[in-house]
Amino acid sequence: MYPLIEIQTVPIEIQMKVTNARLEYARGTAQMEVSRDKGGLQIRSQPIRVNIDTFEARSSVMPTTAQNIQQGAQKGMQAAYQATGILAREGRMMMEAKIGESVIPELARQATLQQPVQLNVQFLPSAAPDISWDGGEMNIRYEMDKLNFDWRMEQMNFTFVPGDIEFTMTQRPDVVIKYVGGPLYVPPSSDPDYEPVDVKA
Repeated sequence: MYPLIEIQTVPIEIQMKVTNARLEYARGTAQMEVSRDKGGLQIRSQPIRVNIDTFEARSSVMPTTAQNIQQGAQKGMQAAYQATGILAREGRMMMEAKIGESVIPELARQATLQQPVQLNVQFLPSAAPDISWDGGEMNIRYEMDKLNFDWRMEQMNFTFVPGDIEFTMTQRPDVVIKYVGGPLYVPPSSDPDYEPVDVKA
């Protein structure tokens, strides 16, 4: 006996489309400013200074009033000491003189002999000037040019685009039932090929 019905199933078909998430950003512009501090060569010098003190040299040629007074006082004291010594010696000679000795002429003769001729030879000025000096100084300083960089950057903008999943049904599910048998006759006796069934046999 052949099957009369053929059943066919049609499966569902689904298409899936995936959109990935992404991050979009817009770049900002950047600016750079450059400035320069100019250097250079700096030279600072201090010359040598010579100090000449001529006070002692000038005083040896022309003493000041105070120096004259001091020198005069020293010479007076020296003359007083010498005169005191001479008078003491003459007095002792007169005290020790004997009768008949001529002491006074002898004292006069000694006084004459004790006065030597004084020659004063002096080179002026007798004192040299005091000379001193302060050493000079030189400072050299070199500075290179200085570059200054100033960066100015604008803010960057970020945009987040979320992902997406899209489902599309391209084919619906279905069940196809198909009759594959011959034609059905109602009543069965209407079939041209009908053969009656012998129920008595």
